Amino acid sequence: MLGLSPADWQAINLTLKLCLYTTIILLTIATPLAWWLASGRSASRVVVQAIVALPLVLPPTVLGFYLLMALGPRGPVGSTLESIGLSHLAFSFEGILLASVIYSMPFAVQPLLESFKSLGQRPVEVASALGAGVIDRFFTVILPLCKGGFVVAATLTFAHTIGEFGVILMLGGSIPGETRVLSVLIYDHAEAMNYEAAHRLSLMLLVFSFAVLFIVYSINRRFEIARL
Repeated sequence: MLGLSPADWQAINLTLKLCLYTTIILLTIATPLAWWLASGRSASRVVVQAIVALPLVLPPTVLGFYLLMALGPRGPVGSTLESIGLSHLAFSFEGILLASVIYSMPFAVQPLLESFKSLGQRPVEVASALGAGVIDRFFTVILPLCKGGFVVAATLTFAHTIGEFGVILMLGGSIPGETRVLSVLIYDHAEAMNYEAAHRLSLMLLVFSFAVLFIVYSINRRFEIARL
């Protein structure tokens, strides 16, 4: 089907699994974090925002290297896990999942942050004055009014995770069924001079990337028109 080999399909399934898990985890983390960042302008918020945005400017190999040092068997996290009878996280799916969450963090936080800033505090304060609890305010006020931000955050996070390469290769290597995602497999195909297979997978990602950007820009345009 589509001229793809079993190894290609294995990498596609693993990539989709990684993207789905990363998106769910990041939306859970990014929502309260973005709301907190949008609620004030203190120095601590500026520091946190800078840390969250760091993957945007930091070379992926640098982030991957430090994660490898921390999560590997000799690192503080990896050695601690091994001391309690668990495995270290280097060269494992759990390790690249943690790396993906860190590396894609800005793509989840930033759209939500901008959406929350546009919303402001007034609607939430009114709902609170009317007796709505925290959960009620989120589902009846914040989520409906900021749904565009959530859609963009989820879409960008999912798409960005598909394109991750440097971080995953540094921390996870290329283990079939465990860490060999699409971007790494394309590299492996190209390195083996199997350009036809690399072209097929690259073209799939090119089409997917264009579709994602089209969806994001369409959503933004729709909500801009709705606000006029």
